[in-house]
Amino acid sequence: MTSVIHVNLPQQSYEIAIAPSSLDQLGQQMANLSLGKKVLVVSNPSIFKYYGERAIKSLTSAGFEVATHNLPPGERYKTLNSIQKLYDIALKNRLERSSTMVALGGGVIGDMTGFAAATWLRGINIVQVPTTLLAMVDSAIGGKTGVNHPHGKNLIGAFHQPRLVLISPEVLKTLPMREFRAGMAEVIKYGVIWDAELFAQMEASKHLNQLRYIKPEFIEYIITRSCQAKADVVAKDEKEGGLRAILNYGHTIGHAVESLTGYRLLKHGEAVAIGMVAAGQIAVELGMWQKEDTERQNALIQKAGLPTQLPEGLDIEAIINALQLDKKVKDGKVRFVLPTEMGVVTVTDEVLSETIQQVLQRM
Repeated sequence: MTSVIHVNLPQQSYEIAIAPSSLDQLGQQMANLSLGKKVLVVSNPSIFKYYGERAIKSLTSAGFEVATHNLPPGERYKTLNSIQKLYDIALKNRLERSSTMVALGGGVIGDMTGFAAATWLRGINIVQVPTTLLAMVDSAIGGKTGVNHPHGKNLIGAFHQPRLVLISPEVLKTLPMREFRAGMAEVIKYGVIWDAELFAQMEASKHLNQLRYIKPEFIEYIITRSCQAKADVVAKDEKEGGLRAILNYGHTIGHAVESLTGYRLLKHGEAVAIGMVAAGQIAVELGMWQKEDTERQNALIQKAGLPTQLPEGLDIEAIINALQLDKKVKDGKVRFVLPTEMGVVTVTDEVLSETIQQVLQRM
């Protein structure tokens, strides 16, 4: 059974297809879009080992000419240096404006491949085939692409919407447990910012921290609800002029923590979890959110096996300074996404440094 979610955009709408064994349908799905014959599949060695052959077989069976390139795994390789390697491969294989890059991997591969596609020949096709929970529910959807600068996450990037997002939940079985939990942070985020029913269903679920204890139909449910939430927001605000900023819930402090720990200590989702705990507490301090709701949120974060405390030894002042480098700073003011009730958030730049400091010190 295939679930199809439409992302309706003014210039280039596309579909998110969620189905078991959908990896084997990749070639046919792409052929249906009348894309050019040349395809570059970008992955990392461990993902390619599991799923590379299936993807290539599906593409070649549908008549595509396929080249491949593996990038090293990890956020610290999400740099312009890696993008240069993709440009070299694109040139070597004579990719044309009608050609397609296929991102087969997690968020890092998706972001880098998307950025390379956005900038090669001023923009070629990108198809996202996410293999981590985090990429499935978040980074593969919405067209945000980019790489990190040494002083901040995703400071270099472009909006470039995919032609297709193909999700095969079965590939999660090879995902390390820590990566699965990191993805759950983004799912919880959707519950807090947009979908109170999803939040309630996760609260009712006995297990959230290990895939093997969660029924396949529930995994498909949370992926579908999360994708729908992101599609709804992106359709209303493609390039983050207003509403889309709510998708950054937990990311403001989360990105600062990631950057200060050199992208080595924490997974992105772990940093977002810490950021959500902080944002929830800030909302309580400002009288915007009920204490019981922040306790519900934090309990769900813990149930998913995610951290709720700052890493030891992290300097609070350094975090506050790092916030000034965030992409969401406007006129020198840090903008925070803060919850007002379950499923509803607001964006404000009225949070004082003293409030942030007090909350972080308690964490």
